[in-house]
Amino acid sequence: MPHVTLTRHLQRFFPTLVAGDVPGATVREVIDELERRHPGLASYIVNETGGLRRHVNVFVGDEPLRDREHLSDALADHDKIFILQALSGG
Repeated sequence: MPHVTLTRHLQRFFPTLVAGDVPGATVREVIDELERRHPGLASYIVNETGGLRRHVNVFVGDEPLRDREHLSDALADHDKIFILQALSGG
């Protein structure tokens, strides 16, 4: 099962959110499962059309997500996924 790590500041809104294994054969399936576990979380990651938000980056291992529109990048059981949100401000 892929292992997912997310930006820690999301714990402010989702206190039970921790890194861990999440089933899914694509990045879309993993995000859908995260949404099932933590209702509302997907809105921080994807926009209203289902594509990756501009300020969010997803890495599968060391590689950035290729399909930012449909999130169809395939995953293997041993993959590590990092979901990061850009922070701004001073």
